[in-house]
Amino acid sequence: MTTGPRAIAFTIHGPIARGDLPGLCDRVCALLQRARPEVAYCEVDALARLQLAARRCSCQVRLRGTSDELRALVAFMGLDDVLAE
Repeated sequence: MTTGPRAIAFTIHGPIARGDLPGLCDRVCALLQRARPEVAYCEVDALARLQLAARRCSCQVRLRGTSDELRALVAFMGLDDVLAE
């Protein structure tokens, strides 16, 4: 029997304002310190669902301030149209 790495999963619920980010980061870091996982999974399908809902309303979702790594991940998911120019 093969076992995988110690993992946890969490979901971030919104809306999230810029001022919420320090507290959010503190809570996630505390969770990671307590659980000591090797892998942490964060639910991201909300981005895909949000983009689909926005398209139905003739709107587009755009992400700003993204890192190169996040841009690569979002592009890999086929959602690169959410990235701001």
